[in-house]
Amino acid sequence: MVRPPDGDRSPSVDRSSPTRRRFLAGTAAGTAGSFGPVGWIGTAGFGASSGREPAASPGESEAGTDDGEDLPLIDAHTHLTPVETLDRSPLSADDLVEWLDENGVDRAVVLALDSPESYPVQAPSWWVLEEVTAHPDRLIPFCTVDPRTLVYEDNFGAVTSLLDRYIDRGARGFGELKAGLPIDDDRLAAIYERCADRGLPILFHTDEKAMTDEVGLPRLEDVLASYPGLDFLAHAHGWWAHISADVGADDLSEYPTGAIEPGGRVPELLAEYDNLYGDLSGFSGWNALTRDEEYAQSFLEDHHEQLVFGTDYLAPGQEVPQVDLFERFDLGREAWANLRYRNLESVLR
Repeated sequence: MVRPPDGDRSPSVDRSSPTRRRFLAGTAAGTAGSFGPVGWIGTAGFGASSGREPAASPGESEAGTDDGEDLPLIDAHTHLTPVETLDRSPLSADDLVEWLDENGVDRAVVLALDSPESYPVQAPSWWVLEEVTAHPDRLIPFCTVDPRTLVYEDNFGAVTSLLDRYIDRGARGFGELKAGLPIDDDRLAAIYERCADRGLPILFHTDEKAMTDEVGLPRLEDVLASYPGLDFLAHAHGWWAHISADVGADDLSEYPTGAIEPGGRVPELLAEYDNLYGDLSGFSGWNALTRDEEYAQSFLEDHHEQLVFGTDYLAPGQEVPQVDLFERFDLGREAWANLRYRNLESVLR
């Protein structure tokens, strides 16, 4: 079971103090276009490269902008692919930026993949950090370390050294964490502790093989409670199956169908933990929204401060249904601003 140092553990989190999401809710209307430490959207140079017009303020209610498509858009979940894998062609940084331009995406997080469970796509952190330097105004690199590779480490000093080197090279978060371990495994504690110390959000993939948990996500909840200052972005089958209350063990590796039963662990955990966000990428995220669109509409309304837009784009020609999200559902501009860029911006290092 994951346990941080005694001084870092907080079994009862004080939620009366300001949090990132409460800060976002009170943000003044003039913030569209500003990405703080990750850059600025809407300048003449950047707008020209992406083909987008400068963003209007989220507080404005001009005709034709209710879907928020004139607001900045960051994709929280993309990959680069160094070599051909099975039936997938390589995807370079130039290819990814071209795809961003074609789909109206301003910037994208590029995730590393270092664990064997990521097969057939392997994209080591050092390579991702090198590739994104060609487009520093468009691509936001994350890094990752699989703790199982450090079998001779007693104090995980190599993890500390690697993370610091990756941060020095521009890493803004940690992920995709896809290790074949229980999500509360003691070996992952070294990762959680060091990311918390360095302000690196963690994007993790949970299913029946990686970052595993039981039905009901008790292990994930223990991790969230153990590290209240560490932001987690949850992705994949094992997470999104729990949008519904009627989850079985087989659903942790599948795309469940049919009406969603209220009372699922996803909305419960999002409501309880300020350090948890839902990554809408991949077919698992899209399936969660489209299997019961009436429920999904209310889910987006209730939890837009805890969700991030993402696609899991990783190969040329890949179909990405998330680009239809903004026409398929009806939210106000403030909600779209949160989902399109504010939430992700708030957790990036």
